[in-house]
Amino acid sequence: MKTQHNIYIHVPFCVSKCKYCAFFSRACAKPDWDTYVTRILSEIDYWAEKLGKIDVPTIFFGGGTPSLIPTKHFAQIMNHLRNKFNIADDAEITIESNPGTLDSTCLDEFIGHGVNRLSIGVQSLNDDELVFLGRRHSVADAMRLIESAMTRDIRVSADFIYGLPNHNTKTVEKLCRDINQIGLNHCSMYELTIEPTTPFGKMNLDMPSNNEMADMYNTIANTLNLPRYEVSNYARAGFECRHNQNVWDGDAYIGLGVGAAGRVFIDGTWYEQMGGGAKFEPMSITARAIEKVITGMRTMRGVLLANDVKNVLNIEYINNHPELIIIADNRMHATDDGIMILDDLLVNLIK
Repeated sequence: MKTQHNIYIHVPFCVSKCKYCAFFSRACAKPDWDTYVTRILSEIDYWAEKLGKIDVPTIFFGGGTPSLIPTKHFAQIMNHLRNKFNIADDAEITIESNPGTLDSTCLDEFIGHGVNRLSIGVQSLNDDELVFLGRRHSVADAMRLIESAMTRDIRVSADFIYGLPNHNTKTVEKLCRDINQIGLNHCSMYELTIEPTTPFGKMNLDMPSNNEMADMYNTIANTLNLPRYEVSNYARAGFECRHNQNVWDGDAYIGLGVGAAGRVFIDGTWYEQMGGGAKFEPMSITARAIEKVITGMRTMRGVLLANDVKNVLNIEYINNHPELIIIADNRMHATDDGIMILDDLLVNLIK
């Protein structure tokens, strides 16, 4: 029986690079979409030949700014995926977007080609902060897209960033209350991380301390109307991102496009895979099990305690720290205290 695989498609183009962004993307005024699509279609052909007509439960277009892709090119990719794989009737099909890159007509065309989940990179509900972050849109632009998307029969999510140099628990509380007013069913709340290769990394920013960041993180949990289901993700029940949940739970997935990553499962062997043919190497059972622990423990439901996972765990440490770790219904998850020290916890969890 063929293993189902989720599919991630990377769209590397952006209007401009944000000051905090360390993802594989590049600013490009006029992307060569014909060449990009030809390469994606070729990768689809490759995996269809290698894996057969597998079932696909989720498709995620990430970036970069996938909403820049002309809808006719998006349709080419989707039609090819449907021809080569068994795309589930209820498949979750997500596209990431930025305000100002998507009008109502374009949104309707994406929906017509299968998109049923829109992720919007809002990042802030303060215009001065948007300028500081290097965003090209205003709060008004973001609200127009959110409100337009919420009138359609799709699921809508928005991304926000907290922990800016001027942030404290009061500013984060206000952000959460403003988000509550919007009425989103899903949002992502990311702590601003300074990567050395980014413009922010070359600036001497006065960032909040770790303790201040922890206080802001707790403020989100206490203020936002949505329950946390992963370290940085919040949703009403039934509105979680299925694609990410599958990946965090250790399901197989294919990465298409340069900059994409995948974990492919063929005939009992896991492979570390990179899009554009950059990498395809077998993984040991142990290495893959450790990855499952790392991703699964980020979620509130935790990691499934299958045999491969059990074999890499430090059972003595787990038994000695019930204040940090809970095991129930054949899953292991971190307590609230455990989540706060998750990086250190993971080091001790694995043999």
